[in-house]
Amino acid sequence: MINGQSILPAIRDMRDLERFLSSDFELGVLLEIHMSRLDSIFKLLRKHDKKVFIHMDLIQGMKADEYATEYVCQTFKPFGIISTKGNVIVKAKQNDVVTVQRLFLIDSTSLEKSIKHIERSKPDYIEVLPGIVPKYIQLVKEKTGIPVFAGGLIETKEEVQAALAAGASVITTSNRKLWSD
Repeated sequence: MINGQSILPAIRDMRDLERFLSSDFELGVLLEIHMSRLDSIFKLLRKHDKKVFIHMDLIQGMKADEYATEYVCQTFKPFGIISTKGNVIVKAKQNDVVTVQRLFLIDSTSLEKSIKHIERSKPDYIEVLPGIVPKYIQLVKEKTGIPVFAGGLIETKEEVQAALAAGASVITTSNRKLWSD
């Protein structure tokens, strides 16, 4: 769990944002947002006492690099930053923001390379995608010693429970049917 939540709602559009703002969740994940909307979204979040991880790689109109990361961290002060890029993770950590490095499990080579990148960037959390493979959630947690988020392709409460039982700290999902604790 993180902040008492086992589910982190992943917000893809304004309908998701509205639902998140009216929910009991304190913490969510902001995905696929245009950079021009960041100011108004963060004002709404503050007004409703909500916090978000912002996925730097998915901000439209902004390059996901250390300069954009520093700008986002200093201007909007998100709870956390998510990225696949080690340089983004390092810059967010320098700005005292919680970090999550996303790891896509495609094959054993991608797993090995990702673990080497994680050893260099030292994120606070790792997000394993797809999150429907409990064996690898447990393996990544054991190999790195870093808490794991599970996300991607999780569609049922049973898959949520399996990921949590495998050692995931939290589930990230845009599936609104699963947005209940």
